[in-house]
Amino acid sequence: MAGSSEDNRKGAYIVRRPMIQLPDTTKWAGIERFGLDRLVDFSRLLPVNPQFDHPVVKLAVSDRGPVAPELRDCLAHGWYLDRSDGVVTIPRTVLALAGGVVGAVAEQRSSGRDRHGRVPPSANVLVAAGLEKEPIISQAALALRDAACAVAGRRPRRLVAPWPGGRRWAAAFTHDLDLVAWWPLAAGVRLVELARKREFARAGQALAAGLGSIGRDPVWRGVQAVLQSEAGREVPSTWFLLCETPTLASILAGDVTYRPESRAVRRILRVLVDYRCEIALHGSFVTAEADSAFGRQRQRLDRLMGSETRGVRQHFLRMRPGLTHARMRAAGFRYDSTLGFSDRNGFRLGVADVTPVWNAADDAALEIEEGPFCWMDRALSKYQAIEDPRAWVDEGLDLAGRCRAVEGVWVGVWHPNVYPATGFPGSTGAFERLVSGIVAEEPFLGSLSEIVDWRTSRRRVRAQALAADGTVQAVSESGEGQAHRLEDPSGRACEPVRSPS
Repeated sequence: MAGSSEDNRKGAYIVRRPMIQLPDTTKWAGIERFGLDRLVDFSRLLPVNPQFDHPVVKLAVSDRGPVAPELRDCLAHGWYLDRSDGVVTIPRTVLALAGGVVGAVAEQRSSGRDRHGRVPPSANVLVAAGLEKEPIISQAALALRDAACAVAGRRPRRLVAPWPGGRRWAAAFTHDLDLVAWWPLAAGVRLVELARKREFARAGQALAAGLGSIGRDPVWRGVQAVLQSEAGREVPSTWFLLCETPTLASILAGDVTYRPESRAVRRILRVLVDYRCEIALHGSFVTAEADSAFGRQRQRLDRLMGSETRGVRQHFLRMRPGLTHARMRAAGFRYDSTLGFSDRNGFRLGVADVTPVWNAADDAALEIEEGPFCWMDRALSKYQAIEDPRAWVDEGLDLAGRCRAVEGVWVGVWHPNVYPATGFPGSTGAFERLVSGIVAEEPFLGSLSEIVDWRTSRRRVRAQALAADGTVQAVSESGEGQAHRLEDPSGRACEPVRSPS
């Protein structure tokens, strides 16, 4: 592409990217505005405030174009982007499609349920199109950015730097603390699972490891193994904790299996605090139906930790997108990280990024962010009968590469009870390889709270003026004190972004 250049850091490809003037969207449908906002946000194009008086690239929206575009048609036609001098035009129907994918609109409208009360993957438009392995909406944002580059001419060129410290992408390691007590029961269930798959050699290894761990608390050892792998590479992580009182029914259902105030859990929490991990809520099954459950469980965790809980992820990923999110927001959560797949790995919302949650019932975005995960250890072993942890990590690293290619964020889930003595031979070394492989690609490493804060602040950066010396004056309207910077076409850091006065 004319005007492009190679950045010498990790071979990243940096093109000449302009600032952009957005259209008036006051008369649009909500989902169209949502689609536009997401594409601009993911693209890192720098929007200008109305008072900016220097010519910039304009983004226009057309009523012409495909009436009901399909995802594969959009891919084949370059998202129907039209280019002219200083103007990029995109059909409103394409914006609605993009908004619908990121907003999980089809899933919100689905009445289907699987055996765990979840929306089945077949209701997801990306799964239906066979495209869930690609962050296609993040890729569409890059196509928009490339189109704006192509028509920029001599107009001023700046974009918002993607991540702190000059990093080009980000990664968040997360862990669901599903098991603390009753580990022999869980190990027995796991042995039955392996036997049914005729994984007899692996079952024998797991049985030997389990018998050797009697009286030695393998769950505690699994937590320590995870933390040691991360601490050796300065990796922060986010841990999701169940915060309800177990019953016989909840234990047998695989829901709540421990009291958060128990001695064993308090020991785990102390070491998590020592390692500066973020603690968030793992919403139990009841939170998917009861309006008051989120607030009760969040308050219980707040009391236990002595601080405010910001994040949540549903146990078994049991939720109704939009509806459950509204309950989360009412309980005061800042972000959710539930919207990944249970039975496969991939991009459930088509993005490798943080996004506001869409509520189809109200045709509006909720004031809660989604940090969707794209990879989970048990998605392969439990649902696809792939028991080799090396294969799990291969897929995790492949998906990390796709996140890196769009300058996004990889969010992964590793369960600390995935440990040799609880039925997973080879898992400890596999997790070491996953961590080292991702760290080697030099992402920004943060807790989910840190990543959500950065992204919500970044999307509110606006250009205010162009100074006589050609420098761009930009401000972050979030007022959250994040140290954003602008970049030049080569990716070199330029002007700092000011906080609002």
